[in-house]
Amino acid sequence: MNQEVTQLNQEVAQYIQKLQQWQVEVCESLRKLVFKTIPAVEERLQYGKPHYLKNGHYACVIHAAKDKVSFMIFNAGGLEEIKGFIKSMSDPNRKTATITEGQKVDSALLAKLLKKASASL
Repeated sequence: MNQEVTQLNQEVAQYIQKLQQWQVEVCESLRKLVFKTIPAVEERLQYGKPHYLKNGHYACVIHAAKDKVSFMIFNAGGLEEIKGFIKSMSDPNRKTATITEGQKVDSALLAKLLKKASASL
């Protein structure tokens, strides 16, 4: 599982292309961020959403809903919540950033958090 990914998953690409234009832009940006942050990541469409795995373990997931895009980071127990940006889920090992139309995404911060959370995977 520890191999370089050389091509993007076509099912994920199709999932993204069906979204509203602003969501397409956000999801493509998040997708690039994931590949840059976790070079050997595995991308797959699972449970109807793009999932990203490192060494067979979930690292993050992108999910688009009617009026938002969620970016959930797994193995995130050591990450602090950031008011108005990153919140804990019912599982303390998951943190989610919710992005709405027109919101500026702090890609550098998300990459830093993802790198920290996925370091031990």
